[in-house]
Amino acid sequence: MKYTLEEALNYIKEEDVKFIRLAFRDAFGIQKNISVLSGELRKAVEFGSPINARAIAGFEDSPHPYLYLRPDLSTMAILPWRPDSGRVLRVFCDVYTPEGKEYESDTRRILKKAVEEAEAEGVEFRFGSEMEFYLFRTDEDGNPTKIPYDSAGYMDIAPLDKCENIRREIILTIERMGLVPERSHHEAGPGQNEIDFHYGRPLKAADQMSTFKMVVSTIAGLYGLTADFSPMPLKDQPGNGYHINIYAQDQDGQDKVMYAAAGIMERIRDMTLFLNPSDNSYERFGTGSAPDRVNWSGAGTSGLMYIESRNGRTRAELRSPDASGNPYLIYTLLIHAGLDGIRKRLTLTERAEKECPLLPASKKEAAMIAGESDFIKRVIPGGILLKYTT
Repeated sequence: MKYTLEEALNYIKEEDVKFIRLAFRDAFGIQKNISVLSGELRKAVEFGSPINARAIAGFEDSPHPYLYLRPDLSTMAILPWRPDSGRVLRVFCDVYTPEGKEYESDTRRILKKAVEEAEAEGVEFRFGSEMEFYLFRTDEDGNPTKIPYDSAGYMDIAPLDKCENIRREIILTIERMGLVPERSHHEAGPGQNEIDFHYGRPLKAADQMSTFKMVVSTIAGLYGLTADFSPMPLKDQPGNGYHINIYAQDQDGQDKVMYAAAGIMERIRDMTLFLNPSDNSYERFGTGSAPDRVNWSGAGTSGLMYIESRNGRTRAELRSPDASGNPYLIYTLLIHAGLDGIRKRLTLTERAEKECPLLPASKKEAAMIAGESDFIKRVIPGGILLKYTT
């Protein structure tokens, strides 16, 4: 919901908000925040709230020692697990220079620019997500272990599925914060879960993923557990994927998904570093249903891209990303690659399995490919690219 400043101030008063978390992200999508008293909101909106730029990953090359956070009031959300008296509100912020210009290495800004470029060409993208995570027990000191919360399997139910009530609590919490989950279930690994979201506009979809990971980790902690989104938490069990459903249409409502999917497939090796930025990411490739080749399928196998046409609509599901990636950069790259496919009217090519190129086998290989890619250099600012490739 969009708020004017005065409406936001009234809302804060009505909801007895005492503290405001001004949230932003570093280059890797890790959420950061500073907390201010509610009376500081007007100043933050009008002038920005300062942060030490060079202490933030990806901002180190800033020519300014301080950058400024300006709240996007449409993202305000009460944190439901905090006290009802003197409540805490979280709002996402955009990052600005002292001169009032958007900071080029703010990944939320980078995604905004990608959306604007697509809109200028009459194309609308939306993304839906399917994110997996493990719930592990903690030891007597509250430290994480690798002991799964249960031993249930794919879509099992209680009593095998001990995670059921926790997923319910997560969904109720994120609904109260304005997110729209679609479905949830126990995944194949012990203590592994999946929660899926409806299609959303790119910026909202990325904000949702940032909020979602915070909520899951918080609710898990309230149950004395720890949430693990890493690509391969357990060596002998399924990894955690971040499957992304892709929707694209032109201003006349014509489906452009197949062209976009072909463009993404053409650029996938270039962008893998950003979709899979941890060393652990590459241990997941080729295990279970995680792809390791640049292929596609309509049969629901372990292809990189799954294409489904139903009721006059096409769905493309990208299966290689994992949750260690920054959703703002991931969606940015998918938009630009998808636009290339739409402009060139690219088509998906049928290939025998052995003829399909392999995805990078390591972070080092992915970094080398990204560092040499003209596509990546065109889309990703140099400071961020350097942070990922060194």
